[in-house]
Amino acid sequence: MGTLLHRYGVPVGTSSEELNLSQPDLIKKIHADYVAAGATLIETNTYGANREKLSKYGLEDQVEAINRAAVKLANQAVGDEAYLVGAIGGILGGRRTNINRNDLQYAYEEQVNSLLQEQLDGIMLETFCHVDEAVLAIEAIKKVSTTIPIITQLSIQDIDRTLDGYPLDQAFTRLLDAGASVVGLNCYNGPAKIIRSFETLHLPQGTLFSAYPNAGLPSYVDGKYEYDSSPEYFGQTAETLVDLGVRIIGGCCGTTPEHIAKVADHIKGKLPQNQPVNVAVKESQRDQVVIPFPDIQREKTLPELVQEGPTVIVELDPPRELDFEPFLEGARALKEAGVDAITMADNSLAMTRMSNMALGTIVKEQIGVRPLVHLTCRDRNSIGQQSHLMGLHALGIDHVLAITGDPTRYGDIPGASSVYDMTSFELIRMIKQLNQGIGFSGRELKKRSTFTVATAFNPNTRHLHKAVERLEKKIEAGADYIMSQPLYDHEQIFEVAEATAHLNIPMFIGIMPLTSHRNAEFLHNEVPGIQLSDDVRQRMAKFEGEDARKQGIEIALELLETAQRYFNGIYLITPFMRYEMTVELTEQVKKATNSHRSIRS
Repeated sequence: MGTLLHRYGVPVGTSSEELNLSQPDLIKKIHADYVAAGATLIETNTYGANREKLSKYGLEDQVEAINRAAVKLANQAVGDEAYLVGAIGGILGGRRTNINRNDLQYAYEEQVNSLLQEQLDGIMLETFCHVDEAVLAIEAIKKVSTTIPIITQLSIQDIDRTLDGYPLDQAFTRLLDAGASVVGLNCYNGPAKIIRSFETLHLPQGTLFSAYPNAGLPSYVDGKYEYDSSPEYFGQTAETLVDLGVRIIGGCCGTTPEHIAKVADHIKGKLPQNQPVNVAVKESQRDQVVIPFPDIQREKTLPELVQEGPTVIVELDPPRELDFEPFLEGARALKEAGVDAITMADNSLAMTRMSNMALGTIVKEQIGVRPLVHLTCRDRNSIGQQSHLMGLHALGIDHVLAITGDPTRYGDIPGASSVYDMTSFELIRMIKQLNQGIGFSGRELKKRSTFTVATAFNPNTRHLHKAVERLEKKIEAGADYIMSQPLYDHEQIFEVAEATAHLNIPMFIGIMPLTSHRNAEFLHNEVPGIQLSDDVRQRMAKFEGEDARKQGIEIALELLETAQRYFNGIYLITPFMRYEMTVELTEQVKKATNSHRSIRS
């Protein structure tokens, strides 16, 4: 449907489903074109006609009207020449979102109820990337009708991956047990990989399958996706699918009436086959694949160290120029002072800096200090993010801080775009998924990573309890420890200790020495997430030059003394590469004893 709509001039980004109301003749024409090409089963134009998807266009109150109109239009176009199934697409897509189960259930039940008010021969669930979500959708259909046939199609990117930990055999079995009449695959892949997937199946004889491959792989030309797979090739591969026992054969992205015409020509007169993969599933094959943890000798993690005593993380910004020798000098000085890790931002404030992956590797191998690299959601899409993490794993960099990242409009490259494929919550969850040996797409990676994941905490907010609630969600997502924004008020440090005392992971409290009155005012007024007390601002206003820096150190030492009453973890931020300031603070922490303190690590 989408392919034809784009061919007829409907722009990308338009709600295809809304056209059931605004351009009904166009929708009927497309249905009729496919029937004329030889299709004997037609889907309604309702793939994304659920509350969650329609809300993107402000159409969430039009669910019933759009779905019922779609069925009526398709019936008018098809008549008695083809079966008609109501299309319902997966909502979550290829990764988890923050939509909860109750909202998903309501969205599916609402759409099913709307579709089944009109005349249909079946329901088509398609492009489901999560088995449990597909089961939920099947359950929604069963609440309305216990007899209507349900075709359920999963989407996987390659045959080596699992869905929610299920091998494909087991995923299909679960769908059949839930009530699916037919199970199959659609989208993501062209015919070749879909065929390979069916060739690897081991399910009982007589299992009914469907297959809707894409028309090959797309290319991106002049701002549009184009599919180059020829209709003739598409038709030839349909014969192979029939031989593998597939009963319903269609096409997903890029498929045109010309492709369907060739499918109809090639399978005309062929009899359905009953031997898909006719080896019954053994009980041992139903077990989930277990990927062992790496058998390696490793250092204690930062969360483990901080349980034992004062632990210091120091942030040292990667340079904005190609000369990184001053950075290395600072790293060497911090190592001598006894830091437990050097942390490097990921283009903070969207300012272009040298790769923290590269510098982290140098710090680890040449300086001998543990690197802790920041990961923002801003600069990499999901593909780049997983690739980056796999590279960090290969380099032995296993401590990361997952953060959202400042929007590019703050930065130094005009016109740069912000990606934000995922939230920081999702990034934490995905990193922990790598620790289970599963990629972002669900593909098994044969080994597990060993990432320890920090999360950011901004206590400089009017409603501290809201910030703590956000922290609780990050901990639920899998965060191992917390790094706070810098604090400049003794009472605030106490309030943070009180408000986070119930949390079950360590906190590294942020301290950043000030360099001047101008620096203090800039941080207070212009940098998101930082607030200075009136007392600190007034003290800094009295000094200039080296005296101001000495005052900044004095203030930081006072704050450190307070912080160490409540926290073992200290997170020092180096201002303007003045590493001598954080060296002095690190030495002070390391000299201090905790025998007289009430510490919460």
